Amino acid sequence: MTRPLTQTPADGLVCLGIVTGTHGVRGALRVKTFTGDPLSLGTYGALRDASGKRRYVVRDIQPDKAGARLMLEHITTREQAAALKGEMLCVPRDMLPVLDDGEEFYHTDLIGLEAHMPDGARIGTVRAVHDFGAGDLLDIDGVFVPFTRDCVPRIDLEAGHVTVILPVSDDEDLSEADGEVM
Repeated sequence: MTRPLTQTPADGLVCLGIVTGTHGVRGALRVKTFTGDPLSLGTYGALRDASGKRRYVVRDIQPDKAGARLMLEHITTREQAAALKGEMLCVPRDMLPVLDDGEEFYHTDLIGLEAHMPDGARIGTVRAVHDFGAGDLLDIDGVFVPFTRDCVPRIDLEAGHVTVILPVSDDEDLSEADGEVM
């Protein structure tokens, strides 16, 4: 059984990775990590599921092309590992390093912030931060906005909003010559 990927971690938990599959027959898990260093997933102590009720103790961690390959205590077969596909691996927020600078934040801090245009017009709520391989994108009510300084020039965590400048689509920049679109 695969868990839905629309889970939200319980209050106080931050998702550091998602189980994407298995590796081998001895219960190894492939995990897409959301940490700067994929191997740091093994440094936070016991990981928890999104509800915070189940605990997973990492007994080995290796690099993997998608992030990391984990061996967990009590997971010793491919079938047990396959049952965890889609599981979020979370830690309590207070386990994460404290950020000094007002310019630094965790992606999880952005989720739930209101998104406004520079003139103050509300455009939606940040639902997620995605990285499909070409850089981070903010999901603002189903609209993906590149998470760059040009498109998101201001983040105000205390006020609970981000300022967004929507990029101009390529269709709006097309010029016509002899009645044909170039």
